[in-house]
Amino acid sequence: MGSNEGNRLQILQLAIDSIYKEVGDIHQIARIYETPAWGFDGHSFLNTCIKIGSRFSPDVVLEKLLNIETELGRVRGKSNSYSNRNIDLDIILMEDEMVASSNLSIPHPEMQNRKFVLAPLADIANKEIHPVLKRSIAVLLAETNDTSEINVTEDTLKNPVKKYNFTSCNYIAIEGNIGAGKTSLSTMISEDFNAKLILERFKDNPFLPKFYEDQHRYAFPLEMSFLADRYQQLSDDLAQYDLFTDFVVSDYDVFKSLIFAKITLAEDEYALYNKLFGIMYKELVKPDLYVYLYQNTDRLLENIKKRGRDYEQNIQPDYLMEINQSYLAFIKSQTNIKVQIIDISDYDFVNNRAHYLEILDKISGEF
Repeated sequence: MGSNEGNRLQILQLAIDSIYKEVGDIHQIARIYETPAWGFDGHSFLNTCIKIGSRFSPDVVLEKLLNIETELGRVRGKSNSYSNRNIDLDIILMEDEMVASSNLSIPHPEMQNRKFVLAPLADIANKEIHPVLKRSIAVLLAETNDTSEINVTEDTLKNPVKKYNFTSCNYIAIEGNIGAGKTSLSTMISEDFNAKLILERFKDNPFLPKFYEDQHRYAFPLEMSFLADRYQQLSDDLAQYDLFTDFVVSDYDVFKSLIFAKITLAEDEYALYNKLFGIMYKELVKPDLYVYLYQNTDRLLENIKKRGRDYEQNIQPDYLMEINQSYLAFIKSQTNIKVQIIDISDYDFVNNRAHYLEILDKISGEF
C-alpha cells in the first residue's frame, strides 16, 4: 500500500477504511515508512502493510482493491512503467497460498527485492515464511539487495474495525423463508464472532424430496421427522455449554415446525401435530434474539434457482408468500421473545461486505 501525493496520510486512511468496508476485518497495521520513488524519478512515497481477514478469493480481493484505487482517484495509464500515483494497493502474501494467473501473482514476485515492502511487512509478519523462498520476512529484509533509504514516520493510521458487542447474548436464531440466506448469515456470524453454530439438518431428511413431489402424501411424515430432529438437535446443542465459544447462533428456530405444519397439514393432522409441538416447545431454550430475514418472492425464487437443489426447483410463488405471511403472523404474536425483522430484498450480504456490516449493525444494536 503506497501513496505519494498531497494529503498522503488522508489517502492511506481512506484506503484502509474502504478495505475494511469492502474486503474484510483489519487485524494489524504496520508503521508508516517514507521512501523515495522506486524505479523512476518522482515524489517520495508513504508505505505501509496491513493484515486482513477476508472470505473472498484472491481474484475477488484484487478486483475490490482496484475499485478502491479508482474511487480514490487513481488513473492507470497504458504503460507498464512506474510513475507517480496517489495510491497503489497490492496483495503481498496470502498465508502459504501461491497464485499464478495473468493478472495476479502471490506471493508478490518482487517483494524480496523491495525494502519499502519488506520493512512494513516485517512489522506485522516478522516470522511469516515466504512459501517459495522458504525464508522468514525478517530474514528477507536482512538479506535484500535493495539499499534504498527508508524512514519511519511519526504518523499513525486508525483501524476502523467496529467492535460489535454480543456479550449479553447467549442465543441468536436467524430465521427466514426458503432461500432467504439464513444459513449463510448464521455461518458468517459464527466465523467472525466465535459463536457455536447450529445448522438445520434438512439435507438428511429422506422425506423432503418426496414431499416436493407429492405434498399431500408426505406432508405429515415430513413435518414429524423435522420436529423430532429439530427438538433433539436444539436440546442437545443448547444444553451443552461450550467453553470455547461466546454464544450460539442457529439458522432456524424450532417454531418454524409449527409454521410449516400449519401450511402443509390437513386440519386433523395439524391438531395432533400442534399438541405434540406444545409439549416439546415448553422444554426448549428460547433465543435471546429472533432475527427474521425478509426477502421478496422474486429474490427468493432467484436464490432458490441459483443454489440448484433439484427438489426445490418447482416451488411456487404462492407457497413462498404463504410461508412469509405465516412467519409474520407468528412474529406479531410473540410477546416474550425479542424479534427483529430485517428487509434484505436489496442486499447481497455474501458478496457485498458493506451489506453484511449493515446487518451486523442492526443485530448488535439490539443488545
